[in-house]
This record gives sequence, C-alpha cells and structure tokens, in this order.
Amino acid sequence: MIIVTGATGALNGTTVDHLLERVPASDVAVAVRDPRRAQRFADLGVTVRHGDYADAGSLREAFAGADQLLLVSASDPHADAVALHRAAIDAALAAGVGRILYTSHQGASPDTPFAPGRVHAATEAALAASGTPWTSLRNGFYLHSLAWLLGDWRTSGVIRVPADGRVSWTARSDAAEAAAIVLASDGAYDGAITLTAAEAPTFAELAGVATDVSGRRVAIEVVDPEHWIAAQVAAGADERMARFLLGMYEAASRGFFAGTDPLLGALLGREPRTVREELTAPEAH
Repeated sequence: MIIVTGATGALNGTTVDHLLERVPASDVAVAVRDPRRAQRFADLGVTVRHGDYADAGSLREAFAGADQLLLVSASDPHADAVALHRAAIDAALAAGVGRILYTSHQGASPDTPFAPGRVHAATEAALAASGTPWTSLRNGFYLHSLAWLLGDWRTSGVIRVPADGRVSWTARSDAAEAAAIVLASDGAYDGAITLTAAEAPTFAELAGVATDVSGRRVAIEVVDPEHWIAAQVAAGADERMARFLLGMYEAASRGFFAGTDPLLGALLGREPRTVREELTAPEAH
C-alpha cells in the first residue's frame, strides 16, 4: 500500500490524483489532519486515515501497512518542523514502512540562508540515519511563487529585488505528477533526486521575459536589502516574513537554486512548464 500525507494540500493532493491514474484506489491511503476534508478521496475508494505530525500517537496507526509512505514537509511556519518530521519518521519505522519518501527542496543545505532549506537538510539527514530505504524529492522553487515575488511589475514596470541569482522555477503541478510516477515505480529511485525545470533564469532575465510577454519594458532593480525590508514593511508586510523572504533571495544569489536536472522532464515525458508560460498566463495558477 502507498500512504500519502498532506493530501488535502495542493501538492500531495495532486500527487494522489496522478497516482490514481496508475494504481488501484484500493492500494492507496491518505493520512490527513482532518479526514472530513479528504472526502473526495474516500468517494474514489481511497482509504482515509487520521494522522497529524503534531500528534505522534496518531501516526503509527495512520502509517500501518505502508509499503511506501510519502511525507509532505510541515507547513506551519511557527512549528519546529524538523521535530515534526523526525516524529513522523520514527512512527514510520515503528509501523514497519518499507520506504519513506519526502517532499524536499532543491536548495536543501545546512548552510543556506533560506530557512526551509536547512529544515529539509536536517530531515534528509534523519532519513539517511533511519536505516530504512528513502527517497527525497528535491523539488525546484515553485513557479507559482512568482505571482507575489515579482510584485506589481505589470503596473509598475519594475521588478525590485534585494539580491539576484538563478532559480530553477518549477511548476508545483509538474512536481506532484513526478512524485506519483516515482511512487508508482516501487523503489526505482533511491536517496535524493532533483526535480527541476530545464532552465534557471536570474531575476534580470525574468524581467526580459516579462518585457517580451507584456509588450512593455520591465526593468530590474536590485536594491539594498535593508531598504527592501523597509519597503516591504511599509507596504504592510510582517517584518519577520520579509526577512524570511530575504533569505530566499540571498540563497538564490549564492547559487542554491541555480542547478537544473533533466530528470523531471524525463519522468513526465514532456518539457516541464516554463517561466514564459507562467508569465503569459498567470491567471491559470
């Protein structure tokens, strides 16, 4: 049996949808915090179980019988995500799970300025130390994030950032489909695998694409990080969140998101969604 956590969310919910195109519903279960929100899966014949990373006692039963278990990374910015992930890994070991898969990030590293990347690195280390077969899905930075990271460029004609660097912007829907393919492969992929789009443009290059698709000049401005923080706060952003985002830009400038890998396209059997497609039709995402 394949058990998927976080299936009421956008990423793993789409993964389950694609998984059901490949395996019978009777071979799939979802472990979610609120089973009522997973009724659509129950209607398709998928087993729905209660499982909450913050309630370790719920996890062993939720994971029982899993040949493969897909753990989604914790989304609560105020929680100790590494502790939650370790609790889930411990429960999986106690339940005798055959293989643990985890939704990680391309920039996973203990040295990255981007806080989630440090969480992913620590979680991958826990998986490697578990003694159980594991696969880490190192997804590229999600493409739909551009809708808010680029700001009001369509109105202002300016993309303003506190640092520039290459990012392999990757569609979440493509990553979700790839996860289903990996799950259906029954252990064909081991350890950390990288799933990215084919290109990793800089923000300056994004401005060039935005110019092409909008028909008007879009400029890039790289501003002082503290000035950028101040502008974000003045516009109503929480300073802590602004500094969190600053870590993303700093990680990009240091190359943590710059690499690309052909594996995603090979798994999908087509080219992954591109930045140009996203900026041409942002309303689709």
